[in-house]
Amino acid sequence: MPPSPLRRAEGADRASNLELFYDLVFVFAITQLSHLLVQHPTWDSAVHAAVLLAMVWQTWVYMTWAITYLDADHPAVRGLLLANMFASLVLASAIPEAFHTRGTTVAAAYAVMHVGQPLFMIAALRRDPLQIAFLRIAPWSALTSGLVLIGAEQHGGVRAALWGASVAVDLGAAAYGFAVPGLGRSRTSDWTISGSHFAERCQAFVLIALGESIVVIGALMSEGHLDSARGAAFVAAFLGSVGFWWVYFDRAAEDSARHIEQSADPGRLARNAFHWVHPVIVAGIIVAAAADEKVLEHPHAHGHGSTSALVLGGAALYLAGHALFKWVVWRRVSWPRAGGVVLLVALTPLAPHVTALTLGFAVLAVIVAVVVADRVLPH
Repeated sequence: MPPSPLRRAEGADRASNLELFYDLVFVFAITQLSHLLVQHPTWDSAVHAAVLLAMVWQTWVYMTWAITYLDADHPAVRGLLLANMFASLVLASAIPEAFHTRGTTVAAAYAVMHVGQPLFMIAALRRDPLQIAFLRIAPWSALTSGLVLIGAEQHGGVRAALWGASVAVDLGAAAYGFAVPGLGRSRTSDWTISGSHFAERCQAFVLIALGESIVVIGALMSEGHLDSARGAAFVAAFLGSVGFWWVYFDRAAEDSARHIEQSADPGRLARNAFHWVHPVIVAGIIVAAAADEKVLEHPHAHGHGSTSALVLGGAALYLAGHALFKWVVWRRVSWPRAGGVVLLVALTPLAPHVTALTLGFAVLAVIVAVVVADRVLPH
């Protein structure tokens, strides 16, 4: 009898080298999304980037759900990961033209992954009680993939609406246990994942996004003349990335991994706190990376609405996302993060009257204040 593709008990809470290799594609995807905002800083592009991020996240996180049950050293599982890696690379390469000439490429790559992954799991989990969960997921995946393929034949706002609806249906189906007539619905307690493994994987994605900020900072500083303003912008951008890392990883990351591992229902926490909330955190980092690029290119720019929106919006989205994450995990309001969002909103009237560099330092001061408050206030 061939060896089972299911994950072995030992080391089940650690990511494999192949999973980390798989993640490299998403470094490229995050870069593509950030550049989309930089090159087209409009509300339409912001909507397009949000929809594409949601689709990229869905492809990554569904594979993360699956791989928590699988042995990454099994040949068939390696084939699954590498096939999805290739399809994800195809999707990421088409992001700049996703709403123009390459919508079909995005839709086809997405559909192949979205339908193929539950079919693989159904075969891998034969005679396992968990198989029924993926039998319920499969028809929903086919439905949402159909919406994406139909959207690829449309244009502009209609395409964005159909692609966004596909993700919304996915999330709604998950909320109701992927209910299917005749098959019933799954409970989150049925999703017997390794909580610490799932948390570690989502934390890795946050690091992937933070890596984009570092790449942007380093790449821009390797070009052109380094004057005092660009040097100051470089320092502010780097410290901002450090601040983002500190807000997430200083305490909450490790504590949340322990919390989900010890939970009586890790599937519920994985869905609510990681699957649903983490895209907001990642979106904040992507917007902030785009803001860093704008400020580094034109630190003396004065009153540019799109740049100000990126500078303030990225940090606000990040702090709001992490505040929501802490609420979902511990049912406790993070006053430093909530206060930080309020301060960033309060900076909005100042934005038209100061340079991009000055606004960047003001946002950095807010992030530093959140970090300090985290240390001073009771955890």
